[in-house]
Amino acid sequence: MISAEQVLALGFPRAVEALREALAGGLDPESEPARSRVALGGGEVLIMPSGDDRLAGVKLVGIAPGNPARGLPRIHGTYVLFDAPTLAPRAVLDGAALTSLRTPAVSALGVDLVAPPGASKLVVFGTGPQARGHIEALRAVRPIDSVRVIGRSHERTARFVGPIARAEAADADAVADADIVACCTTAREPLFDGRRLKPGAVVVAVGSHEPEAREVDTETVRRCGALVESRAVAVREAGDIIQAGLDETELVTFADLVRGTTPARPRLIKTVGMGWEDLVIAAAVVEALG
Repeated sequence: MISAEQVLALGFPRAVEALREALAGGLDPESEPARSRVALGGGEVLIMPSGDDRLAGVKLVGIAPGNPARGLPRIHGTYVLFDAPTLAPRAVLDGAALTSLRTPAVSALGVDLVAPPGASKLVVFGTGPQARGHIEALRAVRPIDSVRVIGRSHERTARFVGPIARAEAADADAVADADIVACCTTAREPLFDGRRLKPGAVVVAVGSHEPEAREVDTETVRRCGALVESRAVAVREAGDIIQAGLDETELVTFADLVRGTTPARPRLIKTVGMGWEDLVIAAAVVEALG
């Protein structure tokens, strides 16, 4: 049994490198099993399997939108890691902590692949665990010296930025000066006008995996181009991409950039979360624990 604290102790630099090494080594996100969604109880349960010749794993994630009003986290989860040849269980990991580590690490890898080395001004939409994780993860790959946070509640935003170095509350106008914009929300409509982005700005959008929801507008997608985990998954699940009318031929993947198969450098990093990412990070956690 691996606790949340043990999962998070891996740290973002090691998580980012584990993802990069997996893609460089030939992992093919396009061949991944599809995520399943089942409506249950107060929300839905996501079932996310993945495996290779050595290890297999399944993450079960419960998403209950009403939980914050109850004083509970919106997301709970469990991850089971198996030995692939025998399918004997090897470890059970805290699934929420794994998601809190994995999602920002994927974003940080994307930023490291496409953002200018000197990118230092970060704007974050959201005040939840993913927003906090993205600030830490992006500071691991770029010299972030300014963090401006935009939340729905002024009071909650003020509490959120309090303990974070060089962070302050802001409004949506802040995107005009940002080198990196990270969207970490449950929004279903665009958070800002893409025309406000300065040339060269990089946008990260991680908040949804539903065709009907998006955090960025068509202007942002068309202006920036799109970097995705998998072409097939993006056109099936990524509302930001689907609603902008992009097809698979217009998308660039993380694997393309890690392996150097294209000179393109899209500036919208749109991720929906995939099972291979959980497997790679879970394996790295278990290995680090010995």
